[in-house]
Amino acid sequence: MRIKVVNHALQPKSLLRIERVISNNVIMVVDPDSGKEYVLLGKGIGFSSKGSGTIEAKDPRIEKRFRLDDRDQLNEYQTLLEGIDPEVIRISEQIIGRVTDSFSLQPSSKVYFALPSHIQFAVYRLRNGMDITNPFLQETQLCFPKEYEIAKQAAEMISQAFHLEVPEDEIGFLAFHVHSAVNDVSVGELVKFSNLINECVELIEGELGNTITRDSMDYVRLITHLRFTVERISQNKVVGNPFMQELQTRYRQEYRIASELGKLMTERLHTEVPEEEIGYLVMHLYRLFQAYVPHRS
Repeated sequence: MRIKVVNHALQPKSLLRIERVISNNVIMVVDPDSGKEYVLLGKGIGFSSKGSGTIEAKDPRIEKRFRLDDRDQLNEYQTLLEGIDPEVIRISEQIIGRVTDSFSLQPSSKVYFALPSHIQFAVYRLRNGMDITNPFLQETQLCFPKEYEIAKQAAEMISQAFHLEVPEDEIGFLAFHVHSAVNDVSVGELVKFSNLINECVELIEGELGNTITRDSMDYVRLITHLRFTVERISQNKVVGNPFMQELQTRYRQEYRIASELGKLMTERLHTEVPEEEIGYLVMHLYRLFQAYVPHRS
């Protein structure tokens, strides 16, 4: 579902008619002049709108304002809302509130829809005894410790509200949603990045001829470095590397493996990997190989 955030030039200038109070912090409105339909986000905006038919377009409580691009998407969104348990929305708002407080920022507006939808489905799966398996759990714990802590609190809320035991694998997925809200990156992208990082680790272990101990600092450093590398590449951020020429000539084996990692990242991310990033991978691989293959020069 594509959501269009509305800038000031596109904002309606009159009273808006309230079509639906979705939750205490989310309402759907219509601009009577243009007929355009909007979703408004703001702390307490829904609670104070109950029983009222209109709201000022420039109401200071409005933090985010956006509209769905077309009627089909609006119908899809309304259908989604009708199927979500109000308790799920309540819990989602509490989680978003903790995200806002913990990171001292306004989360991405997408989380207001993605998180309730995810929690609703997770509750359904748990109620029906369906397994939740998370292949990225350990990496999530290592890379997103603050997000994971909030996700643990979220799991406790869900557990108490629905009398369900929330497994640790699901906590990992909730942490993805927290990270998505803070960094404005989709959960789908996070899953793609995590898959790619796992592939990179497998390639490196194949070259090592050894498994990297998952609770070791070497593994933590490797995962962290790969995560930041993938995110920089996906965002087209280039960090200069003044040691490139020396790295290419002095550490030929590490450079070969780093180049293979670069090719894999290019295939999965559909963008070229800067040579500077290859150089930083060489540096990290050299340190890693010294720990796991001491006789290597």
